[in-house]
Amino acid sequence: MTLQPLILHTDWSRSWGGQEIRTLTELRELKKLGFRVGMVVREGAELARRGEAEGIPVHYIDFSSKFNLAAWRDLYKLIRRLQPAVINTHSSEDSWMAGCLARICGVPLVIKTRHVLASISSSFSYNAFAHIVFACSESIADQLAEQKVRKEKIIVQSTGIDEERFRFSAQDRQEIREQYGIGEQDILVGNISFLREYKGHQFIARTAATLPEKYKFMIVGGGNGRAILEKDIAEAGVGDRFILTGHKEDPERFFSALDIIFFSSYETEGISQSFIQGLLYGMPLLVCRTPSLLEPLEFVKRYRAVDYNDLAAAKAGLLELAEHLQRDEEMIEQQRQDIAGKYGMKAMIENILRVYAGYGVEV
Repeated sequence: MTLQPLILHTDWSRSWGGQEIRTLTELRELKKLGFRVGMVVREGAELARRGEAEGIPVHYIDFSSKFNLAAWRDLYKLIRRLQPAVINTHSSEDSWMAGCLARICGVPLVIKTRHVLASISSSFSYNAFAHIVFACSESIADQLAEQKVRKEKIIVQSTGIDEERFRFSAQDRQEIREQYGIGEQDILVGNISFLREYKGHQFIARTAATLPEKYKFMIVGGGNGRAILEKDIAEAGVGDRFILTGHKEDPERFFSALDIIFFSSYETEGISQSFIQGLLYGMPLLVCRTPSLLEPLEFVKRYRAVDYNDLAAAKAGLLELAEHLQRDEEMIEQQRQDIAGKYGMKAMIENILRVYAGYGVEV
């Protein structure tokens, strides 16, 4: 019996965030289509725990340093034994190690996925090892090209969002708002993301202090930035109307509870998955002028863009958006279709399959 092609993803990270969600999403969807899949990660990776729970084979390599010769040896043996058709790398250390050894072992297709908008230390591993570089936004693709990554290698591929999962629910709205004591007359401004510095949540706390009491704020997500954010909220004096829910496995329910999305990320942000998820709900949006985040706005009907930390503009934007909270179902449905057409799960998988097919990798 002929085995189906094996798709192997590698990742240095032990944490859980957009990059790791992208990895698991691709593997899950490709598994549904009949590919064999697997991941190569470090011990203690949250990605490994979640992958194993879904029946995805997990292999462990110490990616802590590309100068670890034992890890190179172990990875070489693993690749020779598994004989993957595709190796897709994600972080710096694993991209050097797995990318190099994949080429030595003759893996048909080596992909590097670039998730963040930040300068790279060297273009060498991108040009020497990867056949294809998936850039998670057009801004990331442009930056890579400026840093001498060969343009013909770069394909823009944002993380696909399940458009059926992220859909407005009146029941979820009522239940979440009752759970957290949000009244019908309150205007709930929210952000759903991991708590990290570049997500810019301090800007939200400082903006909250400029607005009337009926404006309530909610940030849904966990992460190592919570203690700092709690301090920011206290210093802004808005602790009585600022809700931190912690990490939630059902973020789709919380979007329905919001009246306005305030997406405050800056600098290194790619096209955040939660940003695209929020756009599927069609509610008013306040967003910072971060290059990757401006890209989907061609499909968005009600938004205001501000510079990060411009409190006056943020206040004015929220006050203006609050005048347009009535749901326009026809407009929202058009926005959903436009967003899904470019950033939906189906669009992502179809594009990945086209890339695979170009290198002879098909089920």
